Amino acid sequence: MPINYYIFLALALFSIGVIGVLIRRNAIIIFMCIELMLNAANLLLVAFSKIHTATSSLPTAGSDAQIFVFFIMVVAAAEVSVGLAIIVMMYRNTHSIDVNFLNRLKN
Repeated sequence: MPINYYIFLALALFSIGVIGVLIRRNAIIIFMCIELMLNAANLLLVAFSKIHTATSSLPTAGSDAQIFVFFIMVVAAAEVSVGLAIIVMMYRNTHSIDVNFLNRLKN
């Protein structure tokens, strides 16, 4: 499969994630959109790793990007656990998960 398909799919996923972060007010949906953007970056890393492995004569040429993707997934899982804990505490205190409500609390 050509690399153009992977690039287009990653671009579409990343664009959906950016649009979701910018226009949605629900904190859980914002976290889902951030995860979508991270997965789009992971898709590109794996796709470029596959292309690099196909053109390289080294046996371990593609493993660097896959290790990097693994660490991105670990950081994303940690981010989600901390983010969801913050959302749960916010809901317990304010009975809302609207991020605009948090801006009103500053004043």
